[in-house]
Amino acid sequence: MKISLISVGTEMLMGQTVNTNAVYLSQELNKIGLDVMYHHTVGDNPRRLRDLIDLAYKDCDVVITTGGLGPTQDDLTKEIVTEVLGDHLVLDEAILDDLKQNFKEQGKPFTDNNRKQCLLPSKGITFDNRKGTAPGFALEMDGRIAICMPGPPYEMKDMYVRHVRPYLEAKSGQALRFRDIRCYGIGESRLETELLDLIEGQSNPTLATYAMEDECYLRITAKADSEAEAEAMIDAYMPAVRERIGAYIYSEQGEELIDVTARLLFEQHITVSCAESLTGGLFASTLVSVPGMSAVFDRGLVTYSNRAKMEELGVSEETIARYTEVSYETAKEMAAGVRRVSGSMLGVSCTGVAGPDGGTKQDPPGTAYIGISFGNETYAKRIVTRNLGRNENRHSTMMAMLYEVYRCAKACADAEAPDEGQEKN
Repeated sequence: MKISLISVGTEMLMGQTVNTNAVYLSQELNKIGLDVMYHHTVGDNPRRLRDLIDLAYKDCDVVITTGGLGPTQDDLTKEIVTEVLGDHLVLDEAILDDLKQNFKEQGKPFTDNNRKQCLLPSKGITFDNRKGTAPGFALEMDGRIAICMPGPPYEMKDMYVRHVRPYLEAKSGQALRFRDIRCYGIGESRLETELLDLIEGQSNPTLATYAMEDECYLRITAKADSEAEAEAMIDAYMPAVRERIGAYIYSEQGEELIDVTARLLFEQHITVSCAESLTGGLFASTLVSVPGMSAVFDRGLVTYSNRAKMEELGVSEETIARYTEVSYETAKEMAAGVRRVSGSMLGVSCTGVAGPDGGTKQDPPGTAYIGISFGNETYAKRIVTRNLGRNENRHSTMMAMLYEVYRCAKACADAEAPDEGQEKN
């Protein structure tokens, strides 16, 4: 099935409301193997809406609308949709009774224009709205399907999950499963290049690469007669993927880097403290966004000035004078210093040039040094971002710090894992 999404509402065209419905529906429909071909936004204008629906059916089997189902005169979506598909509206007495009871329970007067919400296509399937007052519906006529849902996102999402998704899954006749493989340290173009032979030869499962902020991911999708069979197809495909990009994979279940890292820290009982310069507390803030982080995170120090680096962390004045505060040496001393003063098992630090200006020819804006002190080793790594802006540089540096912590925790987990063939407890 090919789908066109139509968002109805003048407020979106005027920029008063952000259209999050289209994003949500595209993501959800993709998960069940349905192709969204177009996004359209139209104001509360009957002629334009009618023309747009006619246009959508020239290339699509299904039109999904959000908005325009309310009680006011400019809410005309279902009237136009029903007219285009050749049906007519009838009063649904059960919906009317439920709506009157709803108003009564809330102590609100039932005005006559609310009856409009109870007019529904005579040949449609009604979807009740437990989050609001306007029901939705699906109407199928002559091989064309229209699905109409309310505009408020919390109403639309609830209706989609309870009614629309099961309706569409029954129509598709196949089970679809997908798996997101999250990667760090490799760009989308390089990722595609490494997987090119698989991508060019794909049929089922299929592969697609996607870019994200500071990372990218691979989506593997399989269709089969059952979900279990589709999952098995993906499992059988994974060795070929790992062979090509395994060094960059940090999650095979679509988890975010912070969540994978936090879980490893918990499992390995690794305590962490950080000393931040460039990021100004962003790393610590990201860590504590995870519930229960107090079990492993001791403290975060923002040592922005050179004086703070020396007084709080014991960074040598000679080191800063000789190598500057933006250097491998300073980053290492910062990491070792925060580990020493906190007693944590792992100390992580950053220093650099936040940008968008400043820096030197050797260390331009967006340059950062990440320090790690863990076990018997203290080291630093240098990264240079694309300098897209100050906040972007700070975020990229935070992600680099997080990935280094992940690598340390993952190494501990791997060291504890039984050898292949060894019996597991």
